Amino acid sequence: MIKLLNLIIGGAVGTVARYLLAGAVYRLAGTGFPYGTLIVNISGCFILGVLASLAEKKFILGPDARVLLMIGFCGAFTTFSTLIFETDNLVRSGQAMRGFTNIFASVILGFILFRAGSLLGEII
Repeated sequence: MIKLLNLIIGGAVGTVARYLLAGAVYRLAGTGFPYGTLIVNISGCFILGVLASLAEKKFILGPDARVLLMIGFCGAFTTFSTLIFETDNLVRSGQAMRGFTNIFASVILGFILFRAGSLLGEII
């Protein structure tokens, strides 16, 4: 029961955080490119990297915290399905280069920031 409650709480907070962060980015950068989703995805990779390191290398996060933060929060915060949807919209609207840039930036920067977060988690 505790795991399910942690999942629900983490998911709710992650969803709200995604909405607020993406909205703020779109207000600042405009909507011509899916910057909000990009920022959410790569920052989510960084956060997940920190948490994974804290859980697996530092043994700071127990099973309940992992469910709350890694599965609940990060699972709801990152928006890979939205990334694919927005990329498809770009491609279908004749902006294939922007679409491929979105995929490339999200995956490559996401991986780099995951590793950076993991390294930070080792230092903490």
